Amino acid sequence: MLYWLAEQLKQNYSVFNVFGYLTLRIILGALTALAISLMVGQPMIDWLKRYQVGQTVRKDGPQTHLIKSGTPTMGGTLILISIAVSTLLWANLNNRYVWVVLLVTLAFGVIGFADDYIKLVRKDPKGLIARWKYFWQSVVGGGAAIYL
Repeated sequence: MLYWLAEQLKQNYSVFNVFGYLTLRIILGALTALAISLMVGQPMIDWLKRYQVGQTVRKDGPQTHLIKSGTPTMGGTLILISIAVSTLLWANLNNRYVWVVLLVTLAFGVIGFADDYIKLVRKDPKGLIARWKYFWQSVVGGGAAIYL
């Protein structure tokens, strides 16, 4: 969006030509994602702790993992929000590759969300069965490959 705005403004103000440089937009996108993570991260962790949205640990796993029990999960949501917002702000949205990467990333995030959801709601520490994870990841990857 900001890239589009800069494209419109550069017709009248040459200073906005600087936003045409990919390296500047990458830096601004990374800084935007960092700022979102820092602003949203702690309140999100506090909210997850308050509602006891914690990780369940498999009993048959390593004993050292038992200390992870109750650790807030769903942290991928914060990462996905940061990536999506900064991409939508700074990327050239007319580029179809940007959309492919963003949609594949979000689709994989949905698969991870489903895994965490099963762990939390069903209290099943195994989460989504591995073959279903691989199946849906293959569907998303195959769909992106066919589109490209």
